[in-house]
Amino acid sequence: MAAWTHIAHSALSLPAATVTWTGISGSYDHLLIKISARSAESDLEDWIQATFNNDTASNYSQTYIYAASSTVYSSRGTSAFLDYWNCPSNTSLADTFGSTEAWIPNYSNSANFKQVFATSVFENNSTTNSEWKVKVGAGLWSATAAITEIDLVLGSGSNFMANSTFDLFGILGV
Repeated sequence: MAAWTHIAHSALSLPAATVTWTGISGSYDHLLIKISARSAESDLEDWIQATFNNDTASNYSQTYIYAASSTVYSSRGTSAFLDYWNCPSNTSLADTFGSTEAWIPNYSNSANFKQVFATSVFENNSTTNSEWKVKVGAGLWSATAAITEIDLVLGSGSNFMANSTFDLFGILGV
């Protein structure tokens, strides 16, 4: 049976530009991130960008599929962060928060690159194309260092809005 340990919880009472977890212990098998967030961006949506160990070199790659209409889209790219996690912005339906769940298996292994599997969704009470989104993706951090720090920011440079929550779990025995 898996044992879950709640490592960190960040609930924003005021808008914030960054959520950072440092000193992450290597004593778990896997990490799980759960996010309920909304951006102050004036566009319809925003992207949550994740970096590990403060590494902002082009060591990240990602592949994802998403639906925002009756058509399914896909994309692949490399960058200085993982950025395929979405959240609604300030112009979306009032009080709507997006949900993201990201698994990081074997995060403390120092022999292999780090994989990330994530799902991200936000609703907007609309059937209009591109005003809602469901996204599933996989990312890779091309580094062998154990993950001890995770930084989350928004791609627009905006703030996460108040009442956004971020939880980090350590998983043993999966």
